[in-house]
Amino acid sequence: MSTNIYVGNLTFGTNSDDLANLFAPHGEVTKASVITDRDTGRSRGFGFVEMGTAEAATAAIEALNGKSVDGRDLTVNVAKERSR
Repeated sequence: MSTNIYVGNLTFGTNSDDLANLFAPHGEVTKASVITDRDTGRSRGFGFVEMGTAEAATAAIEALNGKSVDGRDLTVNVAKERSR
């Protein structure tokens, strides 16, 4: 089962491939997506990454939470289920 991770405080130039490459050293990335504004197409500064295993997700969260990337300290944690 994959684990979904929230990644916040991304630079607006970060794309989904950059996000996948950032997490890849910590385990298999099954999906990475930067959330964009539906009207402008510009990044909203956050995204989600799905890791192949819970162990990989835990390792990535521990390694990347608070890490400075492109001058911004990332917020990385387990994504909460969206209420509808």
